Parts: sequence; C-alpha cells; structure tokens
Amino acid sequence: MLGLAVAAGAAIVAMPLLHDAWSERTTAAWRVSLDEARAEVDAGRAWLVDIREPSEHATGVAPGARLVPMRRLAASLPELTADPSRPVLLICETQGRSRAVAKALHEQGVTQVRYVQGGMSGWAQRGWPLVRPAV
Repeated sequence: MLGLAVAAGAAIVAMPLLHDAWSERTTAAWRVSLDEARAEVDAGRAWLVDIREPSEHATGVAPGARLVPMRRLAASLPELTADPSRPVLLICETQGRSRAVAKALHEQGVTQVRYVQGGMSGWAQRGWPLVRPAV
C-alpha cells in the first residue's frame, strides 16, 4: 500500500497544486524551512533524503543527503523510519514532489516525515554547499 501512496504522490505532483488556506494549514506540520533542515541534518538529528532523479543529482546535492529517487522511496522507508526520534526530511528541486510524498505518507500514518520548503533550488540560491553525488 505504501508504494501506491508514493505513486499517488507522483500523480498529485502532475496536477496543479492549489494554493488555499486549507492546504496551508494541513501541510504546515509537514514542512521545515531550509534553515531548520540544515541545522537538524548538521546536528545529526534528522535524515535529509533527496528524492530527485539521478540526472538531477548530477547538478549537485546537499552534503550528507541520502539519495533515494522518489520511485525507490517506499523500499527505503523501513530503514529511514526505524528511529522514530530522527525525522526524515524530504527534499526535491522545488518542494512539489517532496510535499506531495510527505502528504501521502502522513495520510498513511508515517508521521516523522517532513518536506523541505524551498527545495534544492532554494538551497542553491542561498549559496550553500553542493557536492557531487557518490557514484
């Protein structure tokens, strides 16, 4: 069922995301700012999981990020969520995919997942470090 939810998240990304008060309220608890995400990852208190595709990783990734393309995320979730005290912070290019996947996972009861508001495009705009992905 989890694989279907993640796939459903991908379908949600293909549809325009409507900006309304309801969606803002419901997703507020599912997001973290770029500053919060970086601080939590640097302190070792959270996983940063880059769900972009390998071709997108080639442009650079955040240091310490785990590279798990969205289509493979369901298989990695048991390992990533094994420690309930360590949140999983999903990041993609602009937050569209990571937001949709976080929503789908929350609806299935996986509550330690958040998405990084601003995504990797925001990370790069701040001039924060990017590294080449490990092959």
